[in-house]
Amino acid sequence: MKTNEKYIRRCLELANNGLGTTHPNPMVGSVIVCDGKIIGEGWHKKSGEPHAEVNAVNSVKDKSLLKKSTIYVSLEPCSHFGKTPPCCDFIIENEIPNVVIGTVDPNVKVAGNGIKKLIEAGKNVIVGVLEAECNELNKRFFTFHQKKRPYVILKWAETKDGFVAPLEICRKILNDNKQKPVWITNEFSRQLVHKWRSEEQAILVGTNTVIDDNPKLDVRDWTGKNPTRIVLDQNNRIPKENYIFDNQVKTIVFSNSSTRINEENTTFEIIDFKQNLAEQILNVLYKNQIQSVIIEGGAQTLQTFINENLWDEARVFIGNQSFSTGIKAPILALKNSEKHSIENDILIISRNYD
Repeated sequence: MKTNEKYIRRCLELANNGLGTTHPNPMVGSVIVCDGKIIGEGWHKKSGEPHAEVNAVNSVKDKSLLKKSTIYVSLEPCSHFGKTPPCCDFIIENEIPNVVIGTVDPNVKVAGNGIKKLIEAGKNVIVGVLEAECNELNKRFFTFHQKKRPYVILKWAETKDGFVAPLEICRKILNDNKQKPVWITNEFSRQLVHKWRSEEQAILVGTNTVIDDNPKLDVRDWTGKNPTRIVLDQNNRIPKENYIFDNQVKTIVFSNSSTRINEENTTFEIIDFKQNLAEQILNVLYKNQIQSVIIEGGAQTLQTFINENLWDEARVFIGNQSFSTGIKAPILALKNSEKHSIENDILIISRNYD
């Protein structure tokens, strides 16, 4: 393995520690090398806290070594004042002569300005090491800044015979007339879903899912921050007693019209449900600085995003049971896919490169 690739790969490993905690900032890792040895490492942990480069420099015990070192960073050092000062200025102040960068920051506030500033300061700068891998790490951040919308993950579970839910009469028999979900997948798959929720900024569901299951949409089977809840309620049919109106987590409700008043953690957005529904939703989420959303149903809501081709990734579970009748799974040709086994469940993950 080439030396630069070796250390940028380590930057990627470090950066991944920030998955789910850095937004709206990207995940970034940094390594400082002197005479072939790593003397400092760091990653960005949370928005408002020091960036990766600062944490890496601060971890170096003998600061005199910085003057003959190389700093590796997975993403271009920032060049603007945000919640923290510019990292390129910090590198310059610490007289680090060599800088190796994985990829350019797509944020218009940076977008090559950090690199330009380092070069103008006389630093030896290399850009584009493991660029594809660095872009992939921050696929949410890149999608948000380049496509002006969140990164969209579709997720559903279907039976072996292609249903995502039983008919209402079957649901009542299965649940003994109580309002609770009918599980298609095993407990390990369900725990994985809660892990995914902790990694994304928002979770979106449709009206029927909320009415039928009264979900909390939280990460109770994992650790981490609960995502912002996004709910479709075109005709204001969801009872106010449901969990999504408990004000415990930030919630955005989309409807045709609403007589309800915005509260501390719950806001209402009026959109036209008759045209470009997915596009309208994503535009609002973009304005709310939401960089990623995992869409968990129901089938009609998922199909809306599929039909408008506004999705980036699909994660589909196939459980080890059959319903014979019920609500059919969304129709999606799963291309660019990989398959995994989780006990007796199958998980298919597909990417949309169109």
